[in-house]
Amino acid sequence: MTSVNERLHSVLAQRGVSPESLAEACEVDPKTVSRWLGGRVPHRRHRFRAAQHLCVEETFLWPIPRPQGSRPDAGLGTELVGTYQNRASVPRDIWLQLLAEAREEIGVLVFSGTFFVQSNPRVAKMLSERATAGVRVRLCFGDPSGQAVVVRGREEGIGDTLAAKIRASLTYYRPLLPEPGCDVRLHDTTLYASLFRYDDDLLVNPHVWGQPASANPVLHLKRADATGWFDSYAQSFETIWAGARPWTPDEEGTAAHGQD
Repeated sequence: MTSVNERLHSVLAQRGVSPESLAEACEVDPKTVSRWLGGRVPHRRHRFRAAQHLCVEETFLWPIPRPQGSRPDAGLGTELVGTYQNRASVPRDIWLQLLAEAREEIGVLVFSGTFFVQSNPRVAKMLSERATAGVRVRLCFGDPSGQAVVVRGREEGIGDTLAAKIRASLTYYRPLLPEPGCDVRLHDTTLYASLFRYDDDLLVNPHVWGQPASANPVLHLKRADATGWFDSYAQSFETIWAGARPWTPDEEGTAAHGQD
């Protein structure tokens, strides 16, 4: 007995692709795609074309069953939903949809994250709405007075500009401080990746030495196993969060305006 392919349903919704459009891309009848959604495993060539069209790993949509008695593979081959050449390549709709659909957890770990609000001026309001709906919202920015920001600014060749960008970015989130369920902290640690978590979806933006995070790739992970990539990155968030300090704007001061 086959089961509904929830992953295919989810990716179609995230990408805004209709079953009919997928059928056309794969050159099959729409009824065939309906059977895929119902749990039928497509022919190999159709699996490849569907995954390519949806920009995801084939094994995420149709995991390869493990032989009976074999050891789990930690889900590493099935967690990768998609990859993007750089942060700007991630469709704006993906950011908006993941944020709007979060039901339990939103976690952001960055240095400045200026793009996060500049690409979506309503982000603070949306985060507030999610918190009101019971979502735990945690935002962790670089400490503009910390040593890690000094080092990162020097490595990128922008000096004190990074600290100024952080202060500017923080001004947008001041209204969240009194909101129940919303927390903003500042970290002073080396970041190897910026993280954007929405429940079991995680956008990972690795850092390359000397380059701004925006110039580096983004990996879209979906949690598949408790010992996979997703949980490794999620644990790094928890470790940094535990050592970060609460943001107290009245004591530290922030930029008068949020523009970068």
